[in-house]
Amino acid sequence: MPDIDLVLILEIAIAGLGAIIFGFWASLVIWTFRDMRARSRDIFAQFFATLLVLLFNLPGLFIYLILRPRETLVEVYERELEAEALLQDIEERLSCPACKARIQPDYQFCPACHTQVRKLCPDCGRLLRLDWNICPFCGIGF
Repeated sequence: MPDIDLVLILEIAIAGLGAIIFGFWASLVIWTFRDMRARSRDIFAQFFATLLVLLFNLPGLFIYLILRPRETLVEVYERELEAEALLQDIEERLSCPACKARIQPDYQFCPACHTQVRKLCPDCGRLLRLDWNICPFCGIGF
């Protein structure tokens, strides 16, 4: 009888260890798929990365970690948004055509050199660029 109890305990321990190993392997495969899906829209890359870990387990995971894209799609999107916002900020800064001093969009004259940078619409009184021949606000041409 003591031999049967020892064999049963050993079988349960081996089954438990097998379940833990299988759970770890399955979680690595699922994690790889989700991580690659967050890093690439390419379905084939997602499939092959998952297959690599599915077939080769830990060595496949190490290969995947070496080859995977550095940034997630969200990080790439945020970086591109930030770069676009910086470019818009740079483009929106106005300067005087004569002295290159920074001016505000609602200035009619440069405060540094007194050069006219905007003109008033004769009808509605809004500020217009000097090269405009028609007011975009009221439609009056001049």
